[in-house]
Parts: sequence; C-alpha cells; structure tokens
Amino acid sequence: MARDLFHNIVRSALEKEGWVVTNDPLNIRCGGVDIQIDLGAERLIAAEKAGEKIAVEIKNFVSASKISEFHMALGQFINYRTALRAEEPNRTLYLAVPLATYNDFFNLSFIETVVNENKLKLIIYNVETEEIEQWTN
Repeated sequence: MARDLFHNIVRSALEKEGWVVTNDPLNIRCGGVDIQIDLGAERLIAAEKAGEKIAVEIKNFVSASKISEFHMALGQFINYRTALRAEEPNRTLYLAVPLATYNDFFNLSFIETVVNENKLKLIIYNVETEEIEQWTN
C-alpha cells in the first residue's frame, strides 16, 4: 500500500501532541476483508486508566480533482468506521486533511453538508509546521 504524501508529517504532528503511534499501518480483518488504515495511535489519559485510541486515514488532496479525492476518502472513511465498530469499537476514526485543503475545499457548503451528514471526524494538519491545527468532531 502506497503511503500518502504527507504520512510522516501527520505522524510527527500526532507525536508532538503526545500521541504514541502504535500501528503504522493499522491492519484490521473484518467480515473476510483485510483493511489497512494509515495510523493507529494511543494517548494515555492517566497512568491507571485506559488510554484514548484513534485511527487516522491521511489524505493529501493534491490531485487536480479534489472532489474525486473526496469521494474516495469518504468511501474509505465509511468502510473503515464500519470495520472499527465491529473489531475495535474503542478506537475513534479520523480523516486527516491539510490545512490549505480544509480552508479552500472543506468550507464549501456542499462539502460541509456531506461531512456533517456522514459525521466525519477531521484532523486538520499544517504541512509547513508539521502540527495539528484543529480537531473536529
């Protein structure tokens, strides 16, 4: 599986925020299908409590057709979320998108509607600073 252009940037940004990458990639088998999500990470909340777990699908949106990339990303997100609910229900799925794409594309009313209707959780990352700018739920 080819890594997205900004894979290491997102990994670094998560680690800067205290996340420990536990899976790169996160492999799940669900209903006879093998799935690879870009990253699995965990952050310990307290020494004696179970940690918060996430899965992150990283997208770069660098092709000429952002809507085509969005269609693919949305389909992956829905499939991956379904698999996680069955196999790792304590892990929350996020779609990681670059800040520039979020500002230019994800703020379009149609895209906002699709994101809201499908309950996409987003991580918006800054390519230049290698930091997470925003988490959306």
